[in-house]
Amino acid sequence: MRAPLEQVTDAYRLFNGVGDGVPGVTLDRFGDRYQLQFFSADAVKNYEQIIREVSELFNPEFLVAKFRMDPSGRSLEHPRMDVVVGTSEQAAGVVREGKARFHVDLLDTVNPGLFLDMRDVRLEVCERFGKMSSEGASGDGKDADISSRGLRFLNLFSYTCSFSVHARLGGAEVATNADISGKILDKGRENYALNGLDLRPGEFFRGSALEYVPWALKKGIKFDGIVLDPPSFARFKGGNFNVRKHLLPLVSQCAGLLNAGGFFMVSSNYSEFALDKFSADVLSAARSVCSKARTAWKRSQGVDFPGAGLSKESSLVATLVEV
Repeated sequence: MRAPLEQVTDAYRLFNGVGDGVPGVTLDRFGDRYQLQFFSADAVKNYEQIIREVSELFNPEFLVAKFRMDPSGRSLEHPRMDVVVGTSEQAAGVVREGKARFHVDLLDTVNPGLFLDMRDVRLEVCERFGKMSSEGASGDGKDADISSRGLRFLNLFSYTCSFSVHARLGGAEVATNADISGKILDKGRENYALNGLDLRPGEFFRGSALEYVPWALKKGIKFDGIVLDPPSFARFKGGNFNVRKHLLPLVSQCAGLLNAGGFFMVSSNYSEFALDKFSADVLSAARSVCSKARTAWKRSQGVDFPGAGLSKESSLVATLVEV
């Protein structure tokens, strides 16, 4: 099931908790580096056996174990991380994904710098911009307008800017990243450099999506593709983003930023969202601004995430709307 992924990437999930018969445990590969995560006290009981079997099966250059729950079962924002194989100096490296390469650091935070369950969407962003760029180069009718103005992409809650790297590699003229963390945006700039991409005016905005989108609307800035992949909750400048409260109004605003023929991907890892209702709600919010909007697809995690939705640590709802 996972073997075909090797043709595309060397970063993917090797087992996914209950979906692979190992409840409460996940194992991710990032090149020659591996990350084990334990999400329950019961899973930790088998710690030594799991470490031994992972070491024998994969012979990792580097292996870290992250303990995502405290003994009471409460989720930890800053979990204990134990280097099991290798040294802390070996935690950082580079992985490949389609045309792109990305920096990862398995000891930096809970996530090493690349969300594996968004891989298929990142690859599609590259493909879509490649197709739009090719059509624009033909110079016929509507496509002539694309050629003259240049394709633009907006990446909200951009994290390390991986979507934007793919958009630029596909043919976007400008890929704008909005994130509240200057440190994270610096990592995005490093990913641009790793892929030979120059930094262009307007590509890095330090601030919240709730600030950037109204500003862009006021300025009349338009985009050919938008990705909105927010956390369930985030604090910024004394305010906060709550996915239940703020997502759908933000979707409506974002729809007003799209050029005709553009696309808009919206996703969430909030485990209480159901895919069908989420997709319908996103479409309704988009249609409040773009009456011809339609759902191109709705889905959860990829083939390396069997059992997606059966546990909180493996949940995703995603939908893509075209206008």
